Amino acid sequence: MFRGTVVGIYTAPGEGAPMESHDEVRAVAGVGLDGDRYASGQGKYTRKTDDGKRAVTLIEREAVAAARREYGIELEEHEARRNVVTEGVPLNHLVGRTFRVGDVVLRGFKLSEPCTYLEGMTRSGVRKSLVHRAGLRAEILEGGTINLGDAVEAVEPNGEAGT
Repeated sequence: MFRGTVVGIYTAPGEGAPMESHDEVRAVAGVGLDGDRYASGQGKYTRKTDDGKRAVTLIEREAVAAARREYGIELEEHEARRNVVTEGVPLNHLVGRTFRVGDVVLRGFKLSEPCTYLEGMTRSGVRKSLVHRAGLRAEILEGGTINLGDAVEAVEPNGEAGT
C-alpha cells in the first residue's frame, strides 16, 4: 500500500482560464470541485455522457519533475491543468480503484493522457513528456473538503484505508 499527500490544489473557472491555486476546495459527489470548469460544464472536454466521471483530475508531482528532468521541459505543476497534485501516490495504479483524499472518496476512472490542447496552452514537447504519466481522472463518490497536506490512500474492499 501507499500513503501519499496532496501538495497542490487548482481549479479553473472556464475553458482555457488560468488555473487558480487553493489551500482547500469543496468536492461535490457526482459533480466536481467548487469553482472548477468541469463542475460547471465549462471545460474543454465536457460531455453530457461524463456523469461526473471527469469530476477531478490528479497528477503526481514526480511526473512533472520527470518531464523537466528527462525532456528539459520547463513545466510548473499548475500548467499541467490538473486539479490535485500529489506526492508519493502511484496514480496509474488507481484506475478502477477507490481511494481517499482526506475525507473525500474518489474512484479512478481512466488515465488523463496529455493532449494537443494542453501542449498548445503550454509549450512544445509537453505532450510527449507526459505520456502515460499525465494523471488520473476520477469521480467523486463521497464529497467533502480536500486540503493541502491531506493524506491520499487506497481504500480496501473492507472499507479500511490502506497504509
